[in-house]
Amino acid sequence: MSERAAPFHCPYCGDEDLRPNETGHGAWECAACNRAFQLKFLGLLARGVQRNDSGGDEI
Repeated sequence: MSERAAPFHCPYCGDEDLRPNETGHGAWECAACNRAFQLKFLGLLARGVQRNDSGGDEI
């Protein structure tokens, strides 16, 4: 089993001063904007990853 992944920045303000929240697994709080949020892994998509190998930029 792997360790839990930590977010790199707050999804609201973008600051990096995050701390685990007491609410539970996946809960974090941002000291910069004073918000608490929770991250949850939902699962893998059935369609998988789609690649664009056309060799050029899409317009």
